[in-house]
Amino acid sequence: MYPLKFQTIFKSVVWGGEKIAPFKGVETEQHNIGESWELSGVKGNESVVAEGPLAGKNITELAEEYKGALLGEKVYAKTGTEFPLLIKFIDARDDLSIQVHPDDALAGERHNGSKGKTEMWYVVQADEKAHLMSGLTRQITPEEYAAKVEDNTITEVLHDYNVAAGDVFFLPAGRIHSIGTGCFIAEIQQTSDITYRIYDFGRVGLDGKPRELHTELSKAAIDYTVLDDYKTAYEDVKNAENEIVSCEYFTTSIYDLTEKAVADVKANDSFLIAICVEGQGMLTDSEGNTVTLRQGETVLVPAETESVTFAPEGKMKLITSYIR
Repeated sequence: MYPLKFQTIFKSVVWGGEKIAPFKGVETEQHNIGESWELSGVKGNESVVAEGPLAGKNITELAEEYKGALLGEKVYAKTGTEFPLLIKFIDARDDLSIQVHPDDALAGERHNGSKGKTEMWYVVQADEKAHLMSGLTRQITPEEYAAKVEDNTITEVLHDYNVAAGDVFFLPAGRIHSIGTGCFIAEIQQTSDITYRIYDFGRVGLDGKPRELHTELSKAAIDYTVLDDYKTAYEDVKNAENEIVSCEYFTTSIYDLTEKAVADVKANDSFLIAICVEGQGMLTDSEGNTVTLRQGETVLVPAETESVTFAPEGKMKLITSYIR
């Protein structure tokens, strides 16, 4: 196999902006594009290979055919042929709903064995007043939570962060959160589309009707633990792997490059995802297969690959993820 690029899946939403298409260097007639799904194994939204001998096959078909050679033997043993990560770009022209995601146990119990949703955000771009919400500012009970949703004061107990490019937030399942106006974010998450909408600022959907809230479902899904800070701190590292998040579902690093860097793939017994968030360059695997990697593009490197070399053209910033 060779490094794989996939066709983008665009999603129109009521809060969508206008940054995604130009960021990715593409033209589209879709309006209110709030999300572009770069790599997805979600049923009904499986990513399709864009080029090369495997063009036209979707990610599930590849997993069924290549199994551990694509995913990694330990990953395949754990997740089967469902690709375990969902990669998105998110462009928020308005505040997204305040929401929470269930963990694996609750999702499996309520949604026919589905996985939960732990995720992380990397802020790619941010407007001057861009903000987001993550986590509780003080301890509340499930009953107080429901009352605050009812009287429109739930935002009073949520941390509201002003954000800038490069900021990182890790969001384990159960953490209340909302992407705010002016954020352009790369999101890495478990393969799950289960979202409990807590509060929607009184908006209506694209159909002109209020969107459904899941106040009661959210009660048991919320982790009511309070932390001092929900932002992920990391040091600035140049021209080498800089690990920023590691959990059982994904390990994510930044490569901020002006020089070549090599990533060991096979030793991890996992596929490697490379997301270009700035600049451009080349990705070459140990077999000599080379693909261009431009801002807005995502490449999947099969687990059987020994290593890959990232070669920037001037400057290139990548986010990579694999399963440890």
